Amino acid sequence: MQESDNRVQRFNENIIPFIPDGDFYFTKGAEAFQKHKFDVATKWLHKAIETDPENPLYQCQMSIVYTEIGAFHAANQLLNDVLTSTDDHYPDCYYLLANNYAHLGLLNEAKKHAKIYLDQATDGDFSADAEHLLDLMHIDEEDDNNEWQFDEEDELLVYQETIFHHMENNAWNEALPLLEEMLALFPEHQSIKHDYTYALFAVGYTEDAIRMELEVLSEHPDSLNSHSNLVMFYYETGRKKEYEWHLNQLLNVYPMREQQKLRVAVTFARTGAFNQAYSRFKQLAKWQLKSHLSYFKWYSITAYNLGEPAKALSLWKEGCKRHPQLAEQEGPWKTE
Repeated sequence: MQESDNRVQRFNENIIPFIPDGDFYFTKGAEAFQKHKFDVATKWLHKAIETDPENPLYQCQMSIVYTEIGAFHAANQLLNDVLTSTDDHYPDCYYLLANNYAHLGLLNEAKKHAKIYLDQATDGDFSADAEHLLDLMHIDEEDDNNEWQFDEEDELLVYQETIFHHMENNAWNEALPLLEEMLALFPEHQSIKHDYTYALFAVGYTEDAIRMELEVLSEHPDSLNSHSNLVMFYYETGRKKEYEWHLNQLLNVYPMREQQKLRVAVTFARTGAFNQAYSRFKQLAKWQLKSHLSYFKWYSITAYNLGEPAKALSLWKEGCKRHPQLAEQEGPWKTE
């Protein structure tokens, strides 16, 4: 018996434990990506990045997965993080950014990043793709004299897309300074003011946010965005009378644009008016809102709170597939 125990002990001592490293997770993620199993690829690549957060290759591959599923904002955020952390020594990021900007319709930004890539990596892996991208956009050097007409519009769109990504992910400290820049650069755009007050409220400047939104409302009494924000502000601060008054202003408002319709639906959901939220969510054109994490999150929460757990789970799963960062949040069944 003693001899048997000794053999077992020697056997155990000779076993070398397998401890997976970042390359192991990365390989698994790349294999899943090749098989178009993007949700599986995302999980493996998350593990790779957690194991070695300084490896730019892992983050670039994750950005490619995000691009494939249409999460261009998340992809661009990762790529810009890589460029910052490597002091611009990872030029592949510029081509990947150019490709994403082209998908978003930001052609000047796409052109700019494609050219930076070609300047830094003349014989790089993506050089032919970058040149082809420029050809597809029909942007040639002789057109430079006309580009000034689009620069301001492109700049505004870049700001809006970046801020949209931050706000969808509750990254308020990142969104706030960009919104302050936008207020200075584009003071004529009213929607910026509403996003700014919302961000102010989110980071704790409660009374400033309410005061600024009331000032805007005094100039534009029918402002949907003002009423929507004030519903949230007063609900969160427990001012029931003011909350109910502004909520009533929204009950009979049916906007034309899908983003505005979504804003109303989410406002109802966030303040516990689930019946009103549900009727609004059902009227939305889902195909126009697939890039909005808030659509899947708050529609799922609404369905769950109205006794439809199967529908809630289906929406949450689809949301996590399209917006992997949603999987990092707790589902509606864990909010009780």
